[in-house]
Amino acid sequence: MATLQLNQIVKRFDDTQIIKGVDLEVNDREFVVFVGPSGCGKSTLLRMIAGLESATSGDILIDGQRINDVGPADRGLAMVFQSYALYPHMTVEDNMGFSLRLAGVPKAERREKVREAARILQLEPLLDRKPKALSGGQRQRVAIGRAIVRNPSIFLFDEPLSNLDAALRVQMRIELARLHEELDATMIYVTHDQIEAMTMADKIVVLQGGVVEQVGSPMELYHHPRNRFVAGFIGSPKMNFLEVGVDHANSEGVRVRLPGGESCAIPVDGSDLATGSTLELGIRPEHLMLDDQGPMEGEIQVIERLGGVTSLYVRMGESMVTVTADGDVAHRVHDKVRFGFEPQRAHLFDSEGLALPTLHRHPLAGLNRQDNRAPSAANGQ
Repeated sequence: MATLQLNQIVKRFDDTQIIKGVDLEVNDREFVVFVGPSGCGKSTLLRMIAGLESATSGDILIDGQRINDVGPADRGLAMVFQSYALYPHMTVEDNMGFSLRLAGVPKAERREKVREAARILQLEPLLDRKPKALSGGQRQRVAIGRAIVRNPSIFLFDEPLSNLDAALRVQMRIELARLHEELDATMIYVTHDQIEAMTMADKIVVLQGGVVEQVGSPMELYHHPRNRFVAGFIGSPKMNFLEVGVDHANSEGVRVRLPGGESCAIPVDGSDLATGSTLELGIRPEHLMLDDQGPMEGEIQVIERLGGVTSLYVRMGESMVTVTADGDVAHRVHDKVRFGFEPQRAHLFDSEGLALPTLHRHPLAGLNRQDNRAPSAANGQ
């Protein structure tokens, strides 16, 4: 397939800078996902790679060759859009083979390529149907088939699942993951849905305001977010953030004062911190554990029972935190609960939102615990 390299890519529309100096490398056969909130520049970046938008400055290279001045049709890429854009009067087979027909590919070769794409996408029984006789997921597979028949060096996907209902999105995520493995292809995928990013990507690129906040594997971003934005964006339900004060800090750890008055030592490098300064403590809902002796207390405001797990939304003074508990937890709304956490699972963020460097963190520590109670370390003892 192909590699992609972006060097200091900038995009301006009049006086507004949309993309602000992006550097990125996509390796051969990687599945890379651009993720971020609406307006972060992810689709603009994808369109520049495709040649549908020109870069104001910077270089775009495929297999080491600069392609800034190469037209979209000559870049060897294929793009799948949010809209299926199928021709309603054509059959599935004709829709999938239309670009080959325009390119003058002989009918026999065209038919062979379409049939192979249909096999990969499990569309063989549908080749004679027209789009109106297809479901949303089937139409999206036809749109993907149009890309496959071109045998592109890189596949580009611009939020292709956003028009599907929840069940179809899950099904199509599985289909795309299977497709990536079968084609052994380089793929770049744009979405605002961090669940899609976490479940499909080899590498995630988190964007905000035209800037790359962090690049890494899904679990790297989950366990080691570079800043508060990434920490809050990656993971579902989202990370809890609590304001805490520094009681003591040095290169071997930081002891913070938790809401409610108890203290806890967090294994992060606090060399540059002053006693009395304020930080934000970040803890994921699944890392908060109900514990009658836990250091924090609150009142349950809302309970979401999802079968295997239950989400408890707990009011602590002015803050609301989410606790992920066992699906059969017996608590009710307005119950008072105490809870704690393993300090090595917590994150601390400074006044600029940057994560303090962690010390001796073991991302899978505590994974085999059989109950939903916090260990004594949750109290910092």
